[in-house]
Amino acid sequence: MSRIELSHIDKFYGKNHVLKDLNLVIEDGDFMTLLGPSGCGKTTTLRVVSGLEKPQHGNIYMDGQEIVNAAEANFAPPSKRNLNLVFQSYALWPHMTVNDNVGFGLKIRKEPADVIAKKVAGALERMQIAEFGKRYPTELSGGQQQRVAIARAIVSEPRLLLLDEPLSNLDAKLRVDMRSELKRLHHETGTTIIYVTHDQVEALTMSTKIALFRLGELVQVAPPLELYDNPCNLYTADFIGNPSINFVKGTAEVTAAGMTVESPVGQLEFKRADMTEAAPQSGKLDIILGIRPEQLSISRQKDEQHWVEGHVYSGMPAGSETLVSVKVGDQTMLTVKELGSTHYGGDEKVYLGFTPAHINVFDAASENLIKYCR
Repeated sequence: MSRIELSHIDKFYGKNHVLKDLNLVIEDGDFMTLLGPSGCGKTTTLRVVSGLEKPQHGNIYMDGQEIVNAAEANFAPPSKRNLNLVFQSYALWPHMTVNDNVGFGLKIRKEPADVIAKKVAGALERMQIAEFGKRYPTELSGGQQQRVAIARAIVSEPRLLLLDEPLSNLDAKLRVDMRSELKRLHHETGTTIIYVTHDQVEALTMSTKIALFRLGELVQVAPPLELYDNPCNLYTADFIGNPSINFVKGTAEVTAAGMTVESPVGQLEFKRADMTEAAPQSGKLDIILGIRPEQLSISRQKDEQHWVEGHVYSGMPAGSETLVSVKVGDQTMLTVKELGSTHYGGDEKVYLGFTPAHINVFDAASENLIKYCR
């Protein structure tokens, strides 16, 4: 069991304010991914939880017990936090076999040899590398070495597993394989995992929750699909999704009944029930529509489902999907994601359509979400 609560955490490096009044709860059994660009504070958060860094302000609780109280200079050492870490670098002892690397921590704890052997065998079996126990790290591929590093982290059955960009040194295929292994590991063990990455695909595919950072502050914490479907602001919408979301400028008039939007993709009507608490009660405002590329459909014929006229700027078939850039009017460029391989000629006239209920609307001034995707 491991529930982590960070309360009003501030971390400075000199005058650089790296974490700013951070409040985050990680429930027992969560696979919580700390996501964001380089320098946003996600790795620092991991190091503060682990005890490798001490915050200047705030408290941290693990299962209700205080492990950090910065005001009283009370910091439980990493060895008392029942956690293990896996870093970018595998940090394996080159002169030790896989078995010895994985069992090293247990040996330091002076567990019986037969118990160590059993636990090591179990950890290697779980990571599907049991046959490599007698090999040395230099005899393994990068993916196999990373599995050894994870086996070493889980062999002691920690309540909390911290992983700091563990897949960034692997090639694309190995990253996909290891994402599958880590998700399976979490499902089988139920261990609370905190995972740091700048890769949104890793975050979306593995996590139960994602904490998105920006310049030392939390922007949004939510399950992956909620983060994708209803980003709280333009920053989240733009960061999450590949290819990136389409932004379309427009104007809106809000009444008690809902909102009427005028934009290059037509006049759209939205009900008050679909609007967020951040939406104004009345008045006119500038807005930005958020339309995911896969929400757009494309046709060479105009019909009830395809009413937005545009011209193909470029078509990019990629086998399983085709990305099409379509120019609408003089200012608007939209990316369409279509399943399958389809060829579109340059400047070809096409028509686009979408379901208005599925798109987001943001207030251009505050950048906050004012209409949910339904």
